[in-house]
Amino acid sequence: MGLTIAEKILSRASGTKAKAGDIVIANLDLVIAHDGLDSVYNILKRENEKVWDASKIFSSLDHNVPPQNERVAARLKHMREIVRELNIQHYYGENTGIANQIAAEKGFIRPGLLIAGIDSHVVTYGAFAAASTSFGFTEIAFIFARGEIWFKVPSTIKFDLRGSLQERVMSKDIILHIAGCHGMNIGNYRSLEFSGEGAESLSMDGRMAVSNMSIELGAKFGLFEADEKTVRYLKEHGVEDVQEFRSDTDSEYEAVFPIDIQHLEPQLALPHSVENVQSVSLCEGIPIDQAFLGTCSNGRLEDLRIAADIVKGKRVDRFTRFLVIPASWEIYLQALREGIIETLIQAGAIIANVGCGPCMGLHTGILAAGEKCISTSNRNFQGRMGSYDAEIYLASPATVAASALRGKITDPRNL
Repeated sequence: MGLTIAEKILSRASGTKAKAGDIVIANLDLVIAHDGLDSVYNILKRENEKVWDASKIFSSLDHNVPPQNERVAARLKHMREIVRELNIQHYYGENTGIANQIAAEKGFIRPGLLIAGIDSHVVTYGAFAAASTSFGFTEIAFIFARGEIWFKVPSTIKFDLRGSLQERVMSKDIILHIAGCHGMNIGNYRSLEFSGEGAESLSMDGRMAVSNMSIELGAKFGLFEADEKTVRYLKEHGVEDVQEFRSDTDSEYEAVFPIDIQHLEPQLALPHSVENVQSVSLCEGIPIDQAFLGTCSNGRLEDLRIAADIVKGKRVDRFTRFLVIPASWEIYLQALREGIIETLIQAGAIIANVGCGPCMGLHTGILAAGEKCISTSNRNFQGRMGSYDAEIYLASPATVAASALRGKITDPRNL
């Protein structure tokens, strides 16, 4: 019997033939650390531990940039001091982008790697056939000190994506549809694998959006096979000698679910759960106060392009805030070169500093009581983006842009 992507990676990392259900001790190839670095550092100091290999730590600051008050500024200052003390070589500070985006842009990701991260959405790197998952501060501190941690090898559920998406239907609609059909527990301690002709048709931006939200289904990993698109993207970002990486044809799966994306409509997750999903066409007309395009789910170039295409030559509803935050400065600069940013600004969009923005409800675009926001972010539980009495609707960049124009939830195919 062959091995799935998850089993292959954990076999290599543990030096065993790892099969679903096995307990293995696996060596990490990379650790992604963001604004939670100080919490990990405090545990290391308390236990009098040293870092096992500072060259395998990738660090940036993205949740509170720029800092919104003196307390946060002091915390970020402390984290920069920690980076110096631990001699973390791959540090990108506050002026590069969201960690879950930029490690791939900087050439640190390749197929077959085992990656740990502080942030839950580090699972994004499954788009490159890397087994990437998050841990709590204590476990990350252990990894910092030892470079290894135990895993129960997850079984794999395959989603066989069939057909290709219609115009203005996006990869975000695929993962929202899966959440609505299968619920938020389908991936609990499992690896989710997205394959088939539909998966192959998605861009790398689209694949990252799907992998990013697999954690919302409880997944340990959210994996795509690495094909020629993967190889081309990584070579463009400085990764040489990279090869395609796939599950064996005789791999054993816990379940296989066919997903018809050919006839998929734009999807909408209603408050206050990612699995509370309806077709946008059934929810048109709900008034909104804010439309938000950004985060590590959907702040990529593909997302900005489709939003600009939808709003070009038009104006955002005068009582609706349209907030746009690119996921990285590389994306921001390319959007400037292509005239995307100008188009968005002329339509009335507010372009904010690169970072996580309102996704965590910390600053920049948080919601007041009673407000409704349609967002490309990945979570919509109460209090996520500010007031506990606000409502968050999750949708694709196309749906968000269309809704910003009309000031109410709108099917982008109707514009």
